[in-house]
Amino acid sequence: MEIRSALMTDLHALAAVEAECFPAGEAATADALAQRLSVYPEHFWLLWDGGVLVGFADGLVTNERTLRDEMFQDASLHDKNGDWQMILGVNTIPSYRRRGCAELLLRRAIADAKSQNRKGLVLTCKDKLLHYYSKFGFISEGISASVHGGAVWYDMRLTF
Repeated sequence: MEIRSALMTDLHALAAVEAECFPAGEAATADALAQRLSVYPEHFWLLWDGGVLVGFADGLVTNERTLRDEMFQDASLHDKNGDWQMILGVNTIPSYRRRGCAELLLRRAIADAKSQNRKGLVLTCKDKLLHYYSKFGFISEGISASVHGGAVWYDMRLTF
């Protein structure tokens, strides 16, 4: 398996994985993904198994401490010199789950954020994944103000 940054030519594969991994109200649209790719392709981590995209993580960088719902739709909020790496999504297609794929992606995103001298990473997750992200050092900051997709989210922070 190989992890690499994204290219605009990956858009259709990214949109297909996103649609397979999240409910329609939560999944990023192809337009939103295209906007993100045009602004911060180096903040996409794509996991390939041969010619198959099995998962990816992505997110913008900002000086804001909290992931806001607007960040999912407005890639212009990216600040390449920002302190915090936001993670907007961690996706693994169902047939590759429970094989450590998400862990590979997260560890790479964490390593990259450290090497870029960020203060840490921020993401939101549902309650059933609190324990999963805590194993990477993320700490729950409680229920998020996010109403993305109509779900209840928890703010999670990993500080270096």
